[in-house]
Amino acid sequence: MPYGDPMNARVRSEERRAEIVRAALEVIAERGYRGASLAAVAERVGLTQQGLLHHFPTKEALLVAVLKERDQWDAVPDTQWRIDLLTSLVEYNAMRPGIIQTFSALLGESVTDGHPARAYFTERYAQVRASMAAVLRAEYGDRLPNGLTPERTAPLLVAVMDGLQYQWLLDPESVDMPGAFRDFLRLLGENPENPENPA
Repeated sequence: MPYGDPMNARVRSEERRAEIVRAALEVIAERGYRGASLAAVAERVGLTQQGLLHHFPTKEALLVAVLKERDQWDAVPDTQWRIDLLTSLVEYNAMRPGIIQTFSALLGESVTDGHPARAYFTERYAQVRASMAAVLRAEYGDRLPNGLTPERTAPLLVAVMDGLQYQWLLDPESVDMPGAFRDFLRLLGENPENPENPA
């Protein structure tokens, strides 16, 4: 194919966008979203800021691309989520601290008024809670052994997953994130009348 072929140009553009997103992940992990500048991302990939703006016209557009990229790594159709896959996801997350650090930094910042990721995280958490409720219903039915419904338990499950990530990032030597998550799942499945026998 000739060098000027549109297909080649599109492939090169997609590769460059992916490179920029990876660099943005690193910069956000190091400095947080508010401290991350387009100039810093551009420098990391050997572009001018104007060159970066050709691919992402605003900092917000780059942030959305970073968040979507992160979600792609965890993508599993809702119908395929199971309790054991959640444990595997936590184990997988423990192998990629940089990604978890970026996600956690953005999540923490997003609670402030006017943050460009606030709507994204609000919608994402609504979807995640619904998915977790479906996982719990498939595993336990309409009531867990502790008497709570899947809908009441789903926010607790999500809170444990994300809360463990923060503790693990701060002190990975002391916090066994996958082990603690497995312990929590055992709590969910225990029969409160006979805690020695999991339901």
